[in-house]
Amino acid sequence: MTTRPIRTAAVATALAAGLAACSAPGGGTDDAENAGSVVIGVASEPDTLSPLLGYGKDGNSKIFDGLLARDTDLKLKPALATALPEVGDGGRTYTYTLRKGVKFSDGEPLTPADVVFTYRTVLDAETNNTARSELDAVEDVRASGDDKVVFTLKYPYAPFAARTVLPIVPEHIAGEQDPNTGSFNTEPVGTGPYVLTGWSKGEKLTFKANPHYWGGEPEVKSFTMAIVADDNVRATRLRSGDLDGAVLPPNLAATFEKEDGKRTYEAKSYDFRAVTLPTGNEVTGDRAVRQALDAAVDRQAMVDKILDGAGTPAYGPLPTDDPWYERSIERPHDLAKAKRILDDAGWKPGSDGIRAKDGQRATFTLYYPSGDKVRQDHALAYASDAKKAGIEVKVEGATWEVIEPRMKSDAVLAGFGSVGDPDFGLYTLLHSSLAGDGFNNMAHYDDPGVDEALEAGRRSQDPDKRGAAYDKLQKELVDNPGYTFLTHIDHLYVLADRWDGLTTQLEPHEHGFASGPWWNIEDWKPEK
Repeated sequence: MTTRPIRTAAVATALAAGLAACSAPGGGTDDAENAGSVVIGVASEPDTLSPLLGYGKDGNSKIFDGLLARDTDLKLKPALATALPEVGDGGRTYTYTLRKGVKFSDGEPLTPADVVFTYRTVLDAETNNTARSELDAVEDVRASGDDKVVFTLKYPYAPFAARTVLPIVPEHIAGEQDPNTGSFNTEPVGTGPYVLTGWSKGEKLTFKANPHYWGGEPEVKSFTMAIVADDNVRATRLRSGDLDGAVLPPNLAATFEKEDGKRTYEAKSYDFRAVTLPTGNEVTGDRAVRQALDAAVDRQAMVDKILDGAGTPAYGPLPTDDPWYERSIERPHDLAKAKRILDDAGWKPGSDGIRAKDGQRATFTLYYPSGDKVRQDHALAYASDAKKAGIEVKVEGATWEVIEPRMKSDAVLAGFGSVGDPDFGLYTLLHSSLAGDGFNNMAHYDDPGVDEALEAGRRSQDPDKRGAAYDKLQKELVDNPGYTFLTHIDHLYVLADRWDGLTTQLEPHEHGFASGPWWNIEDWKPEK
């Protein structure tokens, strides 16, 4: 059975869990002991569990809560706040009233000071949070009385309320530590439905129900996240019963379609795959090469052959059914056009078919993260399409530790995508001020017209003006592509069919550990 939700335009992420099965990984315990326990296999683990460094910034963390959260349809709803914010001063002040009686998992009460501390620490330039630019509009945050928090903005920022899903941390613990290096990063304390009980790096994270959870005691008493980087290994462990559920690429998820006791969940997403084209590279920095690669790539073939239809062609960072999408940018696969662009720019074919200009061969390296079969297949297809135009792409798999230092000069088969307002994903992907800031603007893209559009879209309250800005941005990306956008992908999960209440939400790029059918695991009930 496949659950296929309708796309909405909202933002949510979730700390992943899984579905119940007869035994945990390496288990062997009986059904009674595991009735309230679930285990799921995911591809990666976070670097930190501290919201001060960016963990859970888009909401739905199972360890923490934000002032607001998202419902099934991704509409904002109160969480640590009693209601949606009171907005004043022409959209420049947002006032939240805190829920009474909320405690952190160590039993200490939540106070306005915790909210103020969280936001001020994230905004502090000394804190290593690469998502700080997402809160650029905040001028100040302060407590008002014993139950209110007031945000003052530098300028009216239309989607600000959606930024207050940011998890709140306890000042009495995190405030005593260096936010960049303190033990809170791996030993978090929050108000969420679950508590971290163990973290074996590269192997698993374990969680149990939070006895102080304000939302009531969950019926799923514990869960484990097994870190299994290789897609094939996750599928094998799921089939053997070592895992209760797993995030899987389409070709592997399809092998479970007729298996009794398993259910496949398909989540629509804003997640796209793209090739970064660093401007500092002598080949990928040439606009003609970038334009030719954009024309040469066969996006539909990638959807059909790599994703088995579970996705759509990506003509830019926004999916084709997004309300902000500019439909005029759609363009066909056109190998002849790619060759003309290169010819006109002076890139001439050599005896081996690979082009050269002024002694520089049209060749560059494209990295993908090892173990990610979907990205590997995209990279190989991209290299094949490029070669037909006379560009040599050398595909290499590596760990992120190897890839990250090379991102400034070498191409990467990357994944991005944030749901909700277009500002949430586009600013960090494209703005020149964030070039090389961690995984922000990995291509070191620098286009004044795009920067101008990003600022206009961020600062305007007028939907028509914002729409015009994002239309301009998408068109400029066609003329001056800093990335070759390939596909938007659907997320697939195969899980044991033992619980009621599972749904999928529209998802961002970060999934598996960050989102999935377990976004509301605290509300699950045993199947009757």
